[in-house]
Amino acid sequence: MSTSEVYSDLTLYTTAEKLYLEPKTSDELLIIDRASEVISLQRNAGQIPPSNTRIDFCGLLGSIELLAGRYLVIITQRDLVGYIAGHPVWKLVKAELIPYSKSLLHLTNEKQADNNVYLSMVENVLATPSFYFSYSYDITHSIQRLHDISPEFWQQSLLERSDARFVWNKHLLQQFREPSLKRFALPLMHGFASINQCVINGHNFVWALISRRSVNRAGTRWFRRGIDKSGNVANFVETEQIVESGEGDRASFVQIRGSIPLFWFQKPDLRYKPSIDIDHSVDPQEHQNACLRHIESMAGVYGRQVMVDLVDQVGSEGRLEKAFKDTINYLAHPSVRYEPFDFHAECRKMKWHRLSILIDRVSLDQDEMGYFLILKDGTLSSLQEGVFRTNCIDCLDRTNVVQSMLAHRNLEIVLRKFDILSPDQKLEMQLSFESLNKNVWADHADLISTQYSGTGALKTDFTRTGKRTKAGLIQDGINSLMRYYKNNFNDGFRQDSIDLFLGNGKVVSPIAPPPGWRYITFPSVLLIATAMFVASAILPAEYSTECLMYLMFWGGMMAATAYYIFQYGPEFVDKPKLTNNNS
Repeated sequence: MSTSEVYSDLTLYTTAEKLYLEPKTSDELLIIDRASEVISLQRNAGQIPPSNTRIDFCGLLGSIELLAGRYLVIITQRDLVGYIAGHPVWKLVKAELIPYSKSLLHLTNEKQADNNVYLSMVENVLATPSFYFSYSYDITHSIQRLHDISPEFWQQSLLERSDARFVWNKHLLQQFREPSLKRFALPLMHGFASINQCVINGHNFVWALISRRSVNRAGTRWFRRGIDKSGNVANFVETEQIVESGEGDRASFVQIRGSIPLFWFQKPDLRYKPSIDIDHSVDPQEHQNACLRHIESMAGVYGRQVMVDLVDQVGSEGRLEKAFKDTINYLAHPSVRYEPFDFHAECRKMKWHRLSILIDRVSLDQDEMGYFLILKDGTLSSLQEGVFRTNCIDCLDRTNVVQSMLAHRNLEIVLRKFDILSPDQKLEMQLSFESLNKNVWADHADLISTQYSGTGALKTDFTRTGKRTKAGLIQDGINSLMRYYKNNFNDGFRQDSIDLFLGNGKVVSPIAPPPGWRYITFPSVLLIATAMFVASAILPAEYSTECLMYLMFWGGMMAATAYYIFQYGPEFVDKPKLTNNNS
């Protein structure tokens, strides 16, 4: 095991006074005093006393401070995803929280209840699919970034050299940042990873798809939109396609997605599609400044950017699209080319073949930016000099379709370069691989969507089959209804969970003041009115004038109550409580 490789096989011993973390491949012993929270690293000389409990675990994610005190967060189950450059990549299956405190007796009943809510928030984040890690390989960096580094980089710990944008347990690892503890601190990435052993024309190769979700401006669909003053955008995801030939040559193609880089919001209010509003309380110059910060930070990492904007060019999306286009034109940044494509208008009535128009329009850009290629002997063959930055409103469904098509075009080019495909062969004719490719991209769409919107993606029937189907439309309808419910009634809790996990939310008790009187009264009246209306409709053996009057009265009560609920819609939405919901 190298000196920078993180421990992968450990045992936790718990006594009344201390927690002992013992790696099975080393004589180091990490000891945590449960009362003072002091951490010490000692040589294991058999000083572990008989313990109350013993847990075997496979990674330390850190610790988090809640009302009851600090909790240790460890990985107890994992699944192997595959190998990149010979290094195993794992998916988190189960994590456990171990309290430093020996009991909750120092808390009032109310604080104990609030502490349980905070515990459920942390568990909610860790249960969100999916988190990934490697003990020896830095999966937070693209292959190109790992190549373009100094020798000193490799002397750092895995945590120190990770890309901070994509380390989701950075806050949890604050206690374990000392250089002496570097082999205990395991960085955690959130997003998607699929690594596949493939064969085409008798040639073996590895095809991988890895997406890295940013911790900056992280959150849920309607509570995190647009940009912040530092230039961070919501739902920012870096997606890398990796191909490794049987001979050891490796190619990489990176794309990014992120919310439209302006100050805008879409606050949930019980309507199916809340209005999209540009924040006019922000000075127009600040919109431009924040957008410029975003562009320049992306240019520093990725180089030239082709901004593929898939939003509608009419209605409220159209107003946002115009503001985005006007800002890009005003800034006239030399590293940016803006490429609008009204996805819904171009592909209406299921004319999805028209997406080829967009791919043809950007094909020259793709050829010019190229891809990263390093040969088996370590010789650098080519660099990717630029990136596609794709967005729609959510940066989910439409974005995923276009990204999959751009990646498919790159993959065909790379496989020809590796002589896996002959010059006259089309990748789409390799039916077995095409099925795998489409299903992986559809699975990718579902996971990235679940992390942001709470449900699987829409339009994945096209990604899986290459065409829109009636079954796909029905599934889209189901997912849309689920999104409506979760985004209105669950996402405040989800946003708080993410903010707590990332260190953006403050642990307080009580968590929030009691809701207003309308929150209880109107739904209760609606429930009673609905029950009485149904009873008045089905119970009478025959209908009389009195029965009809009852039906009209309770029906009117239902309609009036529903009307007032929607009038005061924002009061019934589950909002974040730990931070400003538009921060």
